[in-house]
Amino acid sequence: MSVEAGRVAAALVRRVRLPNDRRTPAAARALVRSVLEQAGLDTLVNEALLLTTELSTNAVVHAGTEVDIEVDADPAGLTVTVTDFAPGPVEQLAVGPRNEQSDIGEVAERGRGLLLVDHFASRWGTVHEGVGKGVWFRLESKETAGADAAAVTDGEAAPTVGELTTLLQIGPERHTDDTLADFATELLSRLARLTGATGGVVRLDRGDGGGRQLLARHGRAPRDDAETIRVPLSVQRPYSGELELDASPAGYAQPLATIVAERFSLHLENDRLRRTDLRRQTWLTFLAEASELLAQSLDVNLTMALIPQLVVPRLGQWCAVHTTDAWGRLQLAAATHADEAAVPMLHATLAETGPDSVLARLEEASRLGQQVMFGTPPEGFAVPLVARGQRLGTLAVGRHQRHRHDGEEVAVLEDVARRAALAIDNARIHDERRQVARTLQASLLPPALPHVPGVGFAAEYVPTGSEVGGDFYDVVPAGDDSWLVVVGDVSGKGVQAATVTGLVRDVIRILVDDGKPMTEILCRVNRTLVQRGGGRYCTLAMASVTRAGQDLRVCLHLAGHDRSVLVRADGKTSFVGEGGTALGLLETITSPDVTVMLQPGDSLIFYTDGVTERRRGRELFGTARLSDAATPLAGYPADVMAARLRSTTINFSVEEPRDDIAILVLRNDA
Repeated sequence: MSVEAGRVAAALVRRVRLPNDRRTPAAARALVRSVLEQAGLDTLVNEALLLTTELSTNAVVHAGTEVDIEVDADPAGLTVTVTDFAPGPVEQLAVGPRNEQSDIGEVAERGRGLLLVDHFASRWGTVHEGVGKGVWFRLESKETAGADAAAVTDGEAAPTVGELTTLLQIGPERHTDDTLADFATELLSRLARLTGATGGVVRLDRGDGGGRQLLARHGRAPRDDAETIRVPLSVQRPYSGELELDASPAGYAQPLATIVAERFSLHLENDRLRRTDLRRQTWLTFLAEASELLAQSLDVNLTMALIPQLVVPRLGQWCAVHTTDAWGRLQLAAATHADEAAVPMLHATLAETGPDSVLARLEEASRLGQQVMFGTPPEGFAVPLVARGQRLGTLAVGRHQRHRHDGEEVAVLEDVARRAALAIDNARIHDERRQVARTLQASLLPPALPHVPGVGFAAEYVPTGSEVGGDFYDVVPAGDDSWLVVVGDVSGKGVQAATVTGLVRDVIRILVDDGKPMTEILCRVNRTLVQRGGGRYCTLAMASVTRAGQDLRVCLHLAGHDRSVLVRADGKTSFVGEGGTALGLLETITSPDVTVMLQPGDSLIFYTDGVTERRRGRELFGTARLSDAATPLAGYPADVMAARLRSTTINFSVEEPRDDIAILVLRNDA
């Protein structure tokens, strides 16, 4: 006996356990092909690979467990067993064509592949071994030698292996609308040739409001009065559809149509999952962009006006934002419509009252804190705006022009409502903090400067952000025809800086009322800050102003502060003052004084570093620009000079000021 003959005479058995993976059928085919080549049973390769593919695919799709493949070859033929480990018994499987004597109906879902097993296998059956259960088939070499010849069942020619293999192995090149339609048309064409049908159609509804559409057609469309085969497509919601074949359900036409419908359904499921993934990615991008836009605004009105612009038209035909007032009543804050001409009508509809009005439904949504639908006109639904447990109002959205909102869009709108509510609440909190800061800042500044004949006082103050700053100014009467002018800057911001600012301002006023000289006032303020300033320091420009005939005598002390700008009546400018020690840093300070005589028309400008350190990129406003801006203001009243300097400083840059700006102008109006 030769080596080859000895190999065939003995049984050849191979066993392998494969994972639950889409590549498992390919691995199973490779194992069967290898055994067939070793056993010299090449004539069985087509049928064996086809049936192995069907059984292994069924096990992967329906069991969801690992799969055992056993291949047993001998000289007489091949036996393949596919076992899975899913709980429960093997289903009662119905196979074969339906005829007048049998009432099989539709082939069971897992029995569609067994239709091929029953057709091509010499024998087949089920196995139960411990926790495993499966299906086996047997191919006899002498019985399948003529498997490609036509078999006859009830007088009808059965499809050959080659025809069924071609039918089951074709697929779309890529998942797009066009290739999916072409794939369905090709399937219908091959199915019609196998069954002798005159035509067929595939109808599909993607659940997008367009209804059931004709996806593919071959030959003439089936007639309503004719006997046809209708097979629903096995797809998940919102997809639905059917395959209709203009053929008699007798013979193999019905089960073949069922197999084709299932095969196409798998590709439709891939299409649905692909679209769902793309749609979710799109919504995630939209939500991220919406969050970024909402987070950029800390203005309440601007935030509420932005929300409808984000929703329309992507998520609805129209959108309205209502907020609750102090009594819990809803007030329209912003609304928009995809059709601008319809905006006035939308406002009128939202303003209507009554038990069946849109406003009544919105109040119900706000009261219950849950989504509420309202009917036509206009149809839509309302989502409450809730942030940090507080009900802020409602977000109302009108339905799309051609279809209602699907579940995914509703979920996105609810997410938008949550983000919008949080943005509104953040803007409100920021606005409240800003109001508190403005109120506290105003309490640190004099309500009005003295009105003195022949002497002009004017000031401008620009706060920044929602925190109170440390800049301040004051003019304190110090006797007959005498005043004390103070401009200061306490380090830092916030409540602590405001506390120190108030402390410095009050100490100065008390000491001025006691008639203390400026040097003693500065020393007392320094000692107070060292003891009670909490590590904060203060720079001061302090000047005593007294009349000297038509002139004003100004004795100027600078405690670590910038020099003041002297503007003569003829337009000449200069910086005056000598630097001293900032207050609150050292136990002892130095504070040289400089006397300046202001003649009629002369002015002296005090300011904080928010003016000179105003930024435009890396460029500072600086003292040179301040001097240049002050030169053409000679001869103007003090209030005009202060206002012009404020405007020039602010307009230097488009950025918000990073530091508070304080400007005080003293002018001899004699």
